[in-house]
Amino acid sequence: MNNEKKNRNYRLLRRVIAGLLSLVILSVSGVLIYTSFYYHADASVVTFAMESDESVDVRQVSNGWLYDGPGEGTCIVFYPGAKVEATSYGALMKRIAESGTDCVLVKMPLNMAFMDINAMDEVRSELNYDHWYIAGHSLGGAMAGIYANSHLDSLDGIIFLASFSTKPLQRNGFKALSIYGSEDHVLKMKSYEKNKSNEPTDFTECVIAGGNHGQFGYYGQQKGDGEALISAEEQQRQTVEAIRSFLL
Repeated sequence: MNNEKKNRNYRLLRRVIAGLLSLVILSVSGVLIYTSFYYHADASVVTFAMESDESVDVRQVSNGWLYDGPGEGTCIVFYPGAKVEATSYGALMKRIAESGTDCVLVKMPLNMAFMDINAMDEVRSELNYDHWYIAGHSLGGAMAGIYANSHLDSLDGIIFLASFSTKPLQRNGFKALSIYGSEDHVLKMKSYEKNKSNEPTDFTECVIAGGNHGQFGYYGQQKGDGEALISAEEQQRQTVEAIRSFLL
């Protein structure tokens, strides 16, 4: 190969590498820009939700917060919705813990659950419980379903808040609970119904009359969501009651 041909190949290789690097930089920049705009937790609620009281001890674990209430032996690990600050769900976690089931609220990288689908593994390596449930809101629930699909033998069940599983969850002894609001305009109901075939035989559905998509947390009105006809406190009260009944 003569020098001129070598130089042409070298210049071509440099252009290809430069092009690929540009694509990577643009992709990473796009993700960072997209995730930099997210729903922030309501500061007035976070104060209550993230502090211990006489009923629930709230403390940090390696990838989130443990809500340690009066219950023993069972823990729910919760994956937040897409682009929602994790602490937005602190009040719900605290109310569930008060009702008798400890919870771990996971803080996801860039507030996106698909960035750490296996976050529950880290929780389970750090804490000791006899019974484990995974849960999630919206995209967090979908990612929880993917995790559960690969860990059916080590989980007791799953809880979906305005979400569903795209993977099969059939196993004897495994159960699922689905909760959503009647005014939810974000949850894609056609996909929800289509994917019901993935649910285990022991499947419970709870529709909260007047509830919407965003009021499972405290982060304001979500784009595209319906107007709730009940308060966030009432929607979460009914959610906690449904979860308590499901776990009995």
